[in-house]
Amino acid sequence: MFFSETDIRGFIEENDIKFIRMTFCDTIGNMKNIAILPRELEHAVKYGIPFNATGLLEAQHKNLLLKPDVSTLSVLPWRPQSGRVVRFFCHLLHMDGTPYAGDMRRSLKKTMRDIINNGYQCEMGTRCEFYLFKTDVEGNPTREPYDNGDYLDIAPLDKCENTRREICLSLEEMGLNPTSSCHKHGPGQNEIDFACSNPLTAADNMVHYKTVVKTIASQNGLYASFMPKPLENESGCALKINMSVMKDGKSIFGNSYSEITSEGKSFIAGILNRICDFTTFTNSTKNSYDRLKQSTAPARVNWSVDNRIPLIQVLYSPGRNPAIEVRCADAYCNPYITFQLLLCAGMEGIRNKETLSDEQNAANTASAFLSLPSSLDESLDKTKKSEFVKSVLPEVVFKDFIARVEQQLSEAKNSKDITEYSYRKFF
Repeated sequence: MFFSETDIRGFIEENDIKFIRMTFCDTIGNMKNIAILPRELEHAVKYGIPFNATGLLEAQHKNLLLKPDVSTLSVLPWRPQSGRVVRFFCHLLHMDGTPYAGDMRRSLKKTMRDIINNGYQCEMGTRCEFYLFKTDVEGNPTREPYDNGDYLDIAPLDKCENTRREICLSLEEMGLNPTSSCHKHGPGQNEIDFACSNPLTAADNMVHYKTVVKTIASQNGLYASFMPKPLENESGCALKINMSVMKDGKSIFGNSYSEITSEGKSFIAGILNRICDFTTFTNSTKNSYDRLKQSTAPARVNWSVDNRIPLIQVLYSPGRNPAIEVRCADAYCNPYITFQLLLCAGMEGIRNKETLSDEQNAANTASAFLSLPSSLDESLDKTKKSEFVKSVLPEVVFKDFIARVEQQLSEAKNSKDITEYSYRKFF
């Protein structure tokens, strides 16, 4: 739903809204919120609501302001119809009202404006996988999948379909535009696809999607996990990111492989040439690299039109805009940061007129493809040295994210059992 400031007061009164959630993301992509009462909304819109950002966005002890983006109003459909709850995504400001440099939504919006000013239009969409697990008698999660279904199975093998349908209906009611859902390869594994939209809306949708999935699963007596590799011998959970780029009303990726423009090839090359610099952001946990080691995950820096395994696939589908799909990320990434880095990498490729090499084409079986980082340690080392990443991200975001990854690596190193540490931290 999208509203102007003048619409909001009437909507709040007519729909018996009793609580308003002021939401934002911490550096690593977790949704956070403060709930206010409707009488405080006018103050929030005009001045903002203060909160302690320590440990969420700042290593220093610092207060920031949350100021609602009024265009992002959405009702939480699982809350009671009487005394309803809505949410806004928020801008982050210093206490004097000036913009906070670590506001990742604002940073992504700036990148979007720069792309438009250069004559391009970009839309993004996601396909995100998750597992549903059984809970014990006390409601705590177990590691037993909810069913033993396989790819595209139907009931009774697919026991997840009712929960998945309820998730999709809730997402649709919130205006988040899911397009399809299915059972995936793993037992209890599911996927929900989203329609493409502008990058900021796509990132907002991705952040809230995880909350909706976990909430609806819990209401059905289940536990949803986005852990990249929750079951040792089963498929991992990927976040596939679609990117459609237009110039003068036409896709830079053409309508077929033979029609990809030079700019389209440079955009793909820009991502491939920089992806190892920011794999820390697309795959931010030690467990992420357990997924990337499995045979169907994209461990190589390559591309294809027909092959489903490479890091980037060029997608041509009747009635849809041509697009590319980046396949290495997982749901533990911060989508605002990840989308910004992907967009900037592609546009840098165009600016530099970089060449998409046939040696990077997965169809070229003779090629020795460059590998993605094989561990979080290796990935972090590349990111620390990357001038590209430092040029894109605000310094406060870069430093805070690196510090969090270093803390994770330190905790894992000091744990007696790294596997159990990963479950405790990410399951």
